[in-house]
Amino acid sequence: MIALTAAEVAELAGGRLAAGAATVLVDGPVVVDSRRAEPGALFVALPGARVDGADHAAAAVAAGAVLVLAQRPVQVPDGTAVVLVEDGVAALGRLAAGVLERLRTGGGGPRVVGVTGSAGKTTTKDLLAAVLAPLGPVVAPRGSFNNEVGAPLTVLRADASTAALVVEMGARGAGHIAALCRLARPVTGVVLNVGAAHAGEFGSLEATAAAKGELVEALPADGVAVLNADDARVAAMASRTAARTVTFGLGPAADVRAEDVRTDELARPAFTLRTPTGTAEVRLRLHGEHQVPNALAAAAVALELGVGLDDVAAALSAAEAASPGRMQVVQRPDGVTVVHDAYNANPDSVRAALKALVGMAGGRRTWAVLGEMLELGPASRDEHDAVGRFAVRLDVSKLLVVGSGARPVYTGAVMEGSWGEEAAFAADADEAGALLAEQLRPGDVVLVKASNGAGLGRLAERLLAGGDTAAPDGASS
Repeated sequence: MIALTAAEVAELAGGRLAAGAATVLVDGPVVVDSRRAEPGALFVALPGARVDGADHAAAAVAAGAVLVLAQRPVQVPDGTAVVLVEDGVAALGRLAAGVLERLRTGGGGPRVVGVTGSAGKTTTKDLLAAVLAPLGPVVAPRGSFNNEVGAPLTVLRADASTAALVVEMGARGAGHIAALCRLARPVTGVVLNVGAAHAGEFGSLEATAAAKGELVEALPADGVAVLNADDARVAAMASRTAARTVTFGLGPAADVRAEDVRTDELARPAFTLRTPTGTAEVRLRLHGEHQVPNALAAAAVALELGVGLDDVAAALSAAEAASPGRMQVVQRPDGVTVVHDAYNANPDSVRAALKALVGMAGGRRTWAVLGEMLELGPASRDEHDAVGRFAVRLDVSKLLVVGSGARPVYTGAVMEGSWGEEAAFAADADEAGALLAEQLRPGDVVLVKASNGAGLGRLAERLLAGGDTAAPDGASS
């Protein structure tokens, strides 16, 4: 973040300086976790469901924070600046918007790219960070910082040297993306797809499309909307924006498209990148054919912002998976290949991961360890059932379903294929880990896929490490 005095922070955040000197200088990062505080930091003490950040203000100051922004008085050493606000989340957003406005004073500041979609946002923002690097320093979200807290924290990492700022935009309902756009004011907006990822929150695909389209509606007339030509609901958003539109996809109508797509033995795609300015060969290091549209979206943005085609192709070909838990592939010394994709899951991404699993196995025995897909609402049972049937049709060798919420996956598989020993159900991750420890053998390829809240991430991490897949005493999964 740009350096600000305590008085400036109070002004931008809409609060009042309740303690400390107005001249206290914040020249470190903005954090909401006291464990991430460092010298010069601003600690935003947000109240949460389980912990209240105000209770950890002293710890943040001990780690170097010089200013605490809180909703109630906090106990901190004398000399520490404290700014009190009515709503910490709203104040964080105002602060981010104010800092970005200062960076844009005089027509400068970073080029802001907003990214949304039902699936692929995190991978795409990671690819954008790679392909936009020739422009100069790039700020992109850490992990999945894509909500009313994560987005402003990303914005606040920008400074005068930042050439491009990538803001991932998630939503749990109507108006959420519009609010993030008011904060970040993107000039380039990417919509990847509209799927059933949050059907329980939005109610329908049409409502999901309406919410995702808030990004293109917010773009200025001199902006660019980058839209997926292969998704009819996304392509239709061209009528909802004043910005110029550029399309990407696999079909011949797309402005930026992939031709001659093929995959190697680890399901890493290669393709010819065809653009209005020419063609280039791309060989991704990411796993799964579903990564191709994400790469095309990143390429379309970079080309629009002035990156050369050869540089775009080279950056895409060199990019490694940057966010853990998303098609993270490790070949263990014992011959087992583990695919950790347990950070997030929806029906579309699970199908894509299953296809990648079969593709990279090359005839070896495959394991699909699947947990619950959350936030699907009334469609949850049918969507889980369909995933189980899809696994059978792909001829996955072993299906291990974990947790009561995912049981319809098991039921669907059994009903589709009359499976016997090919399908198993485990009540929790510990039980699943014990079964895998007993039955995994060299050459097996095992995919772990679930929503983050299903708790399979730790099981996947233990599998990656090649150690005991059962949780240690006192641990939970």
